[in-house]
Order: sequence, then structure tokens, then C-alpha cells
Amino acid sequence: MKKQLLAVAVAALACVAAQADTLAKVKSSGVITMGVRDSSGALSYTLGDGKYAGFHYEVCQRIIGNVEKAVGRKVDVKLQSVTSQNRIPLVQNGTVDIECGSTTNNAARQKDVSFVLTTFVEEVRIAAKVASGITSIAQLANKNVATTTGTTSVQLLRKHERANGVDFKEVFGKDHADSFLLLESGRADAFVMDGQILAGNIATAKNPADYRIVGEVLSVEPIAIMIRKDDPAFKKLADDTVRDMVRSGDMAKAYDKWFVQPIPPKNTKVGLEASEATKTAWANLNDKPAEDYAKK
Repeated sequence: MKKQLLAVAVAALACVAAQADTLAKVKSSGVITMGVRDSSGALSYTLGDGKYAGFHYEVCQRIIGNVEKAVGRKVDVKLQSVTSQNRIPLVQNGTVDIECGSTTNNAARQKDVSFVLTTFVEEVRIAAKVASGITSIAQLANKNVATTTGTTSVQLLRKHERANGVDFKEVFGKDHADSFLLLESGRADAFVMDGQILAGNIATAKNPADYRIVGEVLSVEPIAIMIRKDDPAFKKLADDTVRDMVRSGDMAKAYDKWFVQPIPPKNTKVGLEASEATKTAWANLNDKPAEDYAKK
């Protein structure tokens, strides 16, 4: 019995080790699986019919192009829609090889996964209907506040120094589009989330002018592409791809394409110029967690 258990344990470790070497896995199988989001603003979103687009989607395509060069073969790219709840487990267990969404790089998550060099620095904000009159955290008292299951946004709101004594009720959407629907339908008075996700959902709303991003900045967070932990060869290739895009100016061009120019499917504009924090991240490329961005 002990020998059988040992054999199972050895096999499990071998499986984990094989998954951790993404380049070897892709070279052997000819397949790489990209985790994508249905409604993560202009970072990653669905066009319908199994097609996706966005800033991080484009960066991941560049990374996969370099994977093909590294493994010496054409690679079949499978798209796997992930949520805030399941994205980390699916990367850990090998279902997803590279997650191209809107994931915050923080110290807790770094224990389970790795992150490519930061490509976007986010400000967590509040969205509300213009007619509500809400413009600050204090006005959320006794209100319903929407957030997306598996995200950190409402935790950040509760920890904010201006939220002391502000009692509100959390209502949860299964994804960002569902959370925005809670606001749109009146089941929530505000939606707390990454600013670009709020801007993206407002831009594609039935009546964009009915909404605005308001209140204090709750947090400044590095958003990065996620990969499995302890996979140095794949991380180096992904990091080098990001470095090359920044040096060549392609990163800034891709940002402008998705956040400033009209984007499909409705040719709406998110209208979000690159922040100074994002430009600083490009100028000083690193994979530091959100805790390093916190107020000292």
C-alpha cells in the first residue's frame, strides 16, 4: 500500500513539474491555452462567437508568437474564458498556460502564481449613475455596492480611511458585465472596480452619459499577465516580449489602440489616456506586487 501511495505521489509531482515547464509542454503538444475575460474592460473582452480582443489579449498574442519561435513549431491557441474566482486555480492546475485578463499582482497571489512584468497600473474607483448624486465614499452609507465575486475591490473600499463608519451592503456579480448590470438595473447604487473596467463598461452601456466615475482613488495596483509559478524559461520569454514591446514603442501603440481609439464591436472609445503610473511602470519594468505601490 505504501509503495502504491508513493507511486501516486511521484506521478503527481512529475505531472506538476511537466506543467511548470510550459515551453516543453507546448513543444510536445503543439497547444497553448490562453485565459481570457469576457468583460475586463479594454484589457480583455469578448466580441462574441468565441472571439476575444483587448490590450492584454494583444500582448499575449505577441508572447505566443515568441513561444512559437522558441519551440520551433506553429502552435494551436485555445481560448479559455476565466472568471475572477477560477483564474488562479486554472493556471495552477495547468488548464490555462497564460492568463491575459485584469489580474492584480499582489503578495498573496505571488505565493501561488507568477506575473509577467507589469503592463498596466490601475486605479480602483467607484462608478455611479449621474442621477444618484453620489460623488464620494461617504455617500455610500446604507447603499448597495456592487463588486465582482473573487476580486479585491470592496475589501479596498472597506480599508480606505474615508470609509470609517460608512455602512453599505455588498451585492455580487459573477463577472464584471453582471456587476455593471446590477448598477444599470438599479439593484446597486454604485460599482467598485478597476477604473478602466468601469470606463469600458460605461462606454458600451445603452446610455453612457448616464454614468460617471466618481470619488476617491481607493488603490493603485499593478495589473499583469499571469503564468504558473516556478517556470523561469517561460517567464523570461514573456518578460523579454514585454521589454521589446516597450523599447520599440509597440506597447504605447497597443495602449492607444485599445484605450484611446474606437474599439470593436461598437467602435466606442474608452477614452483613458495612459496614466503617469502606467508610463512609470513601462520606464522601470518590474513585477513588484501591489503592496509596493501602497502609501508608505
